[in-house]
Amino acid sequence: GTAGTRVLVVGDEVCSPPDLQVRALLAVDTDTAWVTASDADPTQAHLYRIELASGAASRVTGDDGVHLGIVGDGTRVEVRAHLGGPTSATVVADDVRHEVVSSPLDPGITAEVELLELGERGLHGALVRPAGDGPWPVLLDPYGGPHAQRVVQSMYAWLTPAWFAEQGFAVLVVDGRGTPGRGPRFEREIAGDLATAPLQDQVDALHAAAEVDPRLDLDRVAIRGWSFGGYLAALACLRRPDVFRAGIVGAPVTDWRLYDTHYTERYLGQPDDASDAYRRSSLVDADGVLLDAVAPAEGDAGPDLLVIHGLADDNVVAAHSLRLSSALLADGRPHAFLPLSGVTHMTPQEVVAENLLLLQRDFLRRALA
Repeated sequence: GTAGTRVLVVGDEVCSPPDLQVRALLAVDTDTAWVTASDADPTQAHLYRIELASGAASRVTGDDGVHLGIVGDGTRVEVRAHLGGPTSATVVADDVRHEVVSSPLDPGITAEVELLELGERGLHGALVRPAGDGPWPVLLDPYGGPHAQRVVQSMYAWLTPAWFAEQGFAVLVVDGRGTPGRGPRFEREIAGDLATAPLQDQVDALHAAAEVDPRLDLDRVAIRGWSFGGYLAALACLRRPDVFRAGIVGAPVTDWRLYDTHYTERYLGQPDDASDAYRRSSLVDADGVLLDAVAPAEGDAGPDLLVIHGLADDNVVAAHSLRLSSALLADGRPHAFLPLSGVTHMTPQEVVAENLLLLQRDFLRRALA
């Protein structure tokens, strides 16, 4: 598509409006296409019917939220996630709507989410506040990288941030450059450098959020994340110790030469041809030395780090965290490393996941006391 918009193309012809970010093609016949897409608000997605001859697009779903769909043989299924309650589904057959009756489990927690546009780049973020009048310690909880959008209008996306808010932390989630939903130009701004823009966007959004709500205590800021988010958490603490006091680093990529070539070379190129890009983007080098880590202020021990990695992880292998821990030790940086036996990349075991949240809460309380 064009640089700023992800579009629907048939042959050589663009068949969707220039202001519509196409997310997925659901169905197509001789003169009509059905897609999910976002307009100016990437926190939502809707079903659209596009006339291929004219490019005219009609939005089919009306209510706020993130909509998915299946279309075929004159029938479609619409699934809606939103901030106000559980996910719902509707079957539309011959233009007659039939609500699907379901009894979703009550998560036992309510997320009060304020959606924000932050800083000069209008970064989409969301703030979940704790009770009381503040000042509050702040927990950034990003993914912050390709293929994963966190700031969406779906209740289930905010249950963990809401739990951390109940523990007393103001939780800020931000989708920076490189994340999906805002078009190819926004996603491609991390080409050749996976570190600089994602980290700068988290810092800029934090300061912008503090202008929106001065009760955020910028002297007590932590960051947590998993996978790319874990990489970003480590990056934040190592390169911006002036901002971050603690980081929870879950299953991070620490040397991009050790990650999947199909993924990494899309953004950084081949290691033999783009060694500078790999160095800029990695936390440690081939010799196990920290890269571009900033020394904390004199008399300051630096951010507290908790590194967590499943030893059965076949996506980001445990060698990433082992090498990071070794490099931190060699550089005299205190940290804790928690290896999880038998746990894979996303920690699906319920008991392990629950106890990990409690452990993270206690770590953050100590680090930001």
